Amino acid sequence: MKKLQGAQLRKPITPDLLMTPSDQGDVDLDVDFAADRGNWTGKLDFLLSCIGYCVGLGNVWRFPYRAYTNGGGAFLVPYFLMLAICGIPLFFLELSLGQFSSLGPLAVWKISPLFKGAGAAMLLIVGLVAIYYNMIIAYVLFYLFASLTSILPWEHCGNWWNTERCLEHRGTKHGNGALPLNLSSTVSPSEEYWSRYVLHIQGSQGIGSPGEIRWNLCLCLLLAWVIVFLCILKGVKSSGKVVYFTATFPYIILLMLLVRGVTLPGAWKGIQFYLTPQFHHLLSSKVWIEAALQIFYSLGVGFGGLLTFASYNTFHQNIYRDTFIVTLGNAVTSILAGFAIFSVLGYMSQELGVPVDQVAKAGPGLAFVVYPQAMTMLPLSPFWSFLFFFMLLTLGLDSQFAFLETIVTAVTDEFPYYLRPKKVVFSGLICVSMYLMGLILTTDGGMYWLVLLDDYSASFGLMVVVITTCLAVTRVYGIQRFCRDIHMMLGFKPGLYFRGCWLFLSPATLLALLVYSIVKYQPSEYGSYRFPAWAELLGILMGLLSCLMIPAGMLVAVLREEGSLWERLQQASRPAMDWGPSLEENRTGMYVATLAGSQSPKPLMVHMRKYGGITSFENTAIEVDREIAEEEESMM
Repeated sequence: MKKLQGAQLRKPITPDLLMTPSDQGDVDLDVDFAADRGNWTGKLDFLLSCIGYCVGLGNVWRFPYRAYTNGGGAFLVPYFLMLAICGIPLFFLELSLGQFSSLGPLAVWKISPLFKGAGAAMLLIVGLVAIYYNMIIAYVLFYLFASLTSILPWEHCGNWWNTERCLEHRGTKHGNGALPLNLSSTVSPSEEYWSRYVLHIQGSQGIGSPGEIRWNLCLCLLLAWVIVFLCILKGVKSSGKVVYFTATFPYIILLMLLVRGVTLPGAWKGIQFYLTPQFHHLLSSKVWIEAALQIFYSLGVGFGGLLTFASYNTFHQNIYRDTFIVTLGNAVTSILAGFAIFSVLGYMSQELGVPVDQVAKAGPGLAFVVYPQAMTMLPLSPFWSFLFFFMLLTLGLDSQFAFLETIVTAVTDEFPYYLRPKKVVFSGLICVSMYLMGLILTTDGGMYWLVLLDDYSASFGLMVVVITTCLAVTRVYGIQRFCRDIHMMLGFKPGLYFRGCWLFLSPATLLALLVYSIVKYQPSEYGSYRFPAWAELLGILMGLLSCLMIPAGMLVAVLREEGSLWERLQQASRPAMDWGPSLEENRTGMYVATLAGSQSPKPLMVHMRKYGGITSFENTAIEVDREIAEEEESMM
């Protein structure tokens, strides 16, 4: 025994300062939570996931309607201007936060624990949105199955759900023109199919008496959740492969619908109505607000999805390039979708002999009433109907993947020891609980609840979260420090354009949006139904709850510190000790000081000895260290 002890004492011990990862044994290598966490299997996985997340149902049923009601082609001026001021900078900011830290929306607030409530607010918002968004996917599945027939069920009147007001809206040709129809006193079969058969809304007296569960919708919602669960089963490793189909196939269908649409008689009438510039609209503040809102919601900023996806990237992924690809691609897709939609509406307008504005609607009215009705006027109508709803399904699914992955990633990053080994079970529990919460949406009055969730879950609360995030990163953490982090990660610093937007233009624009939404507040409604006061109050409280999580998080963070109130605020505002790149080999520059054995006046040398020679990104770290030294000298 003594000889063994002596041998151990005489055995040379390599200081940790000079050890390589291979010298440290298997134990240290196993405790690698970043690797344990998982990442994308390829760079294209991330890019397609972001495209699928941003390009969703809103590109098809919201952008075209907003464009033609706000000046047609003139709307593109404020649209692209708001994309430059708000969309691109905030998109890049969220991707940078996620990729630099490899953390989800909750744990990323190690950057400044005082604002961790903003991460909790993100989760609340995305949870509420995920509940009703999957119900829309359930409606799409319902119509998808209904299209698998020789005659579309909403093509004719005479079904049990139709009323005496039902009229097959087909213009009666007379000479060279068409006799205009008085559509105000009649209802199309597609509209009664949607409201009386799919929703069965006549079985409800209002939001307070939702009625019975519609079991066909209940099963469609179950199928939607099963599909989502199977696709996120293995996290980004599985959803990253599914998006190769769900993010690309919609473009094939969109092009098919576009070619079919522009070849229809009367198509140019719809396109002209969609794009004819009306520049006098630009003098109205409403148009600029509408453009900013469209950019804000279509890019999905503030929901945590972008941050989550970026957190699975390699440390040096070129998210600067990806930002422009996704944001500009999203804008082009919206414009193309407008051509596809309005070319068909122009044909429909000519067939009915009515102006385009009498057939154009936004939201569910376009997807489940107007466009299905237009499909009945085409040869091979079930085929085109199936393609349209299959496109909506693929557009909606990858956005839903992002919502669920955001929730799962955020919670598992907070409790990695307990939840990461059981991520599949945890994902299943999340899907089951959200399915049960969404059952209220499958009742006769479920549409009232869906409208309430849509109007309030991600309204002013989301704007407050994004403003808080922007100010916390640029003002509290510091714009110079944040740019330095990006420099270390990408090899260059963001230019004046990004810094100006982050510091002034983006938060000011969002603040204007917030004030406008409060001043121009209008109670929710669905058709002729007006929501009661208690439902409005519930919706407002829903939005306020996400806002209140920010001061609640501040209170918790301050109570965890010691000292006077000012000292506690200062301590809670500072980044946590372990803030920085997740993997040790990426902790160059100032972040080397947090590594074991780094008590050295030259922390970069520690990193070089531990991980090998200088790389191009470590050359960047040398520059960063030099800047830090110069700043310290100037302060002395």
